[in-house]
Amino acid sequence: MKRQKRKAQRTNKKSNPVATTATTAEAEATPTRRGFLKKARNGAIATFVVGTGGWFAIKDVRATMCEHDLSKIGNGLPAVVQIHDPQCPRCVALQREARDAMCELDSDKLQFLVANIRSEEGRKLAAAHGVGNVTLLLFDAKGRRRDIVAGPNESDYLTKVFQRHLARFGNS
Repeated sequence: MKRQKRKAQRTNKKSNPVATTATTAEAEATPTRRGFLKKARNGAIATFVVGTGGWFAIKDVRATMCEHDLSKIGNGLPAVVQIHDPQCPRCVALQREARDAMCELDSDKLQFLVANIRSEEGRKLAAAHGVGNVTLLLFDAKGRRRDIVAGPNESDYLTKVFQRHLARFGNS
């Protein structure tokens, strides 16, 4: 008797494939513990990835905002100010090299600032010192310009220039 029922069920499944698809779909739609745990794991991973990315983005935005605050010139720390055009490839290269050079120094003793010539404040600073983009202005702790470094330079050279500037004007 059992064999006949099984045989009948097999024949019905073969003759009616829609019925088997429907039962499979119903089985998949039924929530299981394994499915719930899988979704919880994926949600936790997504939250971690998005949160970490957001944290780094916020950190980068804060650093950029801090670099563009030109009121820091003359605040008691010597400063390196880059006259910068964000759409100029040479300016971007100089900024990368200058940041690499700054990493070699004690950031508590020398500050790196960016004067964007596309902003009013950046244009005024560049005009006041008679320089164009792809230029670094070196200021002492009282805000007096002490040196100008023009053109793109390698980070090794810039590190030496910054160290020499700190040695001369770091304690003034």
